[in-house]
Order: sequence, then C-alpha cells, then structure tokens
Amino acid sequence: MPAPRHRSVLLARLRRGGHTQAAILEELRRCLLDGGVPPGTLIPCDEVANVFGVSRIPVREALKTLIGEGLVEHRTNFGYTVARLTVRELRELYLVREVLETAALGAAVAEAGPADDAEARATHQSLGTAVTWSDARSYQRESRRFHWALVKPCGMRRLLGMLESAWNITEPVQPMAHLPATERSELHSDHEALLAAFLARDAAELVRIAREHHARLRTALDTLPLGTGLFAEPEPGG
Repeated sequence: MPAPRHRSVLLARLRRGGHTQAAILEELRRCLLDGGVPPGTLIPCDEVANVFGVSRIPVREALKTLIGEGLVEHRTNFGYTVARLTVRELRELYLVREVLETAALGAAVAEAGPADDAEARATHQSLGTAVTWSDARSYQRESRRFHWALVKPCGMRRLLGMLESAWNITEPVQPMAHLPATERSELHSDHEALLAAFLARDAAELVRIAREHHARLRTALDTLPLGTGLFAEPEPGG
C-alpha cells in the first residue's frame, strides 16, 4: 500500500488572487523565492489549480516557465517539485554571482546618486536589525536587498537580469538562513565595508571588498547541512 501523500507546504503559502497564467506564475515564483518552500517540496498541480479556481492548464504553463528559470523540476510519474541543487551547482552559482556582481559594482559607483546612497543605507540598516535579532530568514532577504541596492545603479539591464536569474535559483535553498549567527555576523562586517566604499565612490576598494566577501561566502557554503534533503545527490561520476 503506497504511503500517504502529505499536504504540500506550498499550498498554505499561496495567496488567492488573479486567475490568469501571468498572475499564477507571479504568485508561484513569489512563494519559491521567499524561502518558505524548501527544495524538493511537491507542487501538486490539481490542488494549486483549486486554490486559484482554474483548470490545470494555466498552472502547468506557469510551471513550465519556472522549470526554464531553474526553480522547478519535473519527473515522470513523480510530478513537479521545487528544484534541488547539488552542492557543486550551488557553489557554481555563487561563482557566477561573484563575477556578475563585481562587474556591476565597478560600474555602479560612477552612476550612483543621493537616492541610491539613501537606499543603500536603509537596506544596510534593515540587515543590521536582522543580525541583531538573529533573524535568519530576514537576514537572507535583507542581504539580497542590500547587495541589490549597491549594484542597481550600474544600469546594465542585461547584466542585472543575469545576476537576478542566478540569485533566484539559489533562493529556495536559503543558504544564509542555515548558517550560525556568528557566521552571519562576520559576513555582515563585510557589508559595513562595502557600504563605506560605495558611499566614498571608491570603485577599486568596493570590488576588492566584494571579492573578499564572496571568498568568505564560499567558505560558509562548506558548512551547510548535508543529508537533510536540502540538496540533490550528485550524478554518478560527477
């Protein structure tokens, strides 16, 4: 007798809203990026369709788009699930993020203005609050907002699009939320230095600190818990 299927945690996080394929796609993507639906979570088409009051067709089409974005995977006879990365793939994506982010930072300082400074300060303050309260989920979210505030002024639409895509794929893992509070605090010391270099419009120093920060991030990834279902098993011979 097959084991009972547990209700997907995704269903509890969906907000009932629009019934169009675009609205369904936006809501599914939001749920996968906010950290509350871990990798490997089942995405039951019929039940998701019931939540939105639609047929399976727009749900399937939305899921196809998310497969293309690297957020969902589909296996015959098993269905749709939140995509799981191997540890090697996660490290690779962080390397991609470093290359793209440092390129964007180098250009951002020349284009940044007072409004960008204000946003960088505000996001840094929110990140500091998350560190103070040891709020792991908030730290993950606010860290992204802070980094984005620093790169956004570069105005390079295609580069930022690639960076956003690479960042999105890692979001369901919530890497920073799995680190000890002491490691998050150490990483936040880099954020102080990044903000100072950004406000001083020192591109060379900003890029140097960013590279050191990413090196620290790669070391932190080595401490993430294995054997918990968070990661996919590596391919044989991989």
